[in-house]
Amino acid sequence: MESPIERFRLSQTAKDQLIKLKRYTKIDQWNILCRWAFCRSLAEPSIPSPIPIPADSNLEMSWRVFGGEMADILLVVLKQRCHNDGLGTDKETLTQQFRLHLHRGIGYLAGSEPPIKKIEDLLILALDNTEEETKPKGKKKTRIRG
Repeated sequence: MESPIERFRLSQTAKDQLIKLKRYTKIDQWNILCRWAFCRSLAEPSIPSPIPIPADSNLEMSWRVFGGEMADILLVVLKQRCHNDGLGTDKETLTQQFRLHLHRGIGYLAGSEPPIKKIEDLLILALDNTEEETKPKGKKKTRIRG
């Protein structure tokens, strides 16, 4: 699938946050951490604030490097999220929303409480979000005793 996002450059702040996360998690590849961050932001129901994000670092990657084997899936997820948020799915909107989600997600990971200090903390964060989404709303747990 052809992506409307060919290449992107991160802000210096995001790069500095990723450097810290790389050190703590021992995840060496920028693209893997960026995927975690992107998905972390997508897990939030709110639309990212449309703030200007500078592309002032030397960290640049292509969509294919970012997404790896999941590039097509991530593009479909981005398009669906834009649709769900009542936004367009044109090239400009997708590019803007991708940058906003990516940078918001990096900020979330870098500023998470408790702080991410090892790779296991990323897994706990992901599992906590999954559990919140799968919990029945407004129902009490019923314990059956024999």
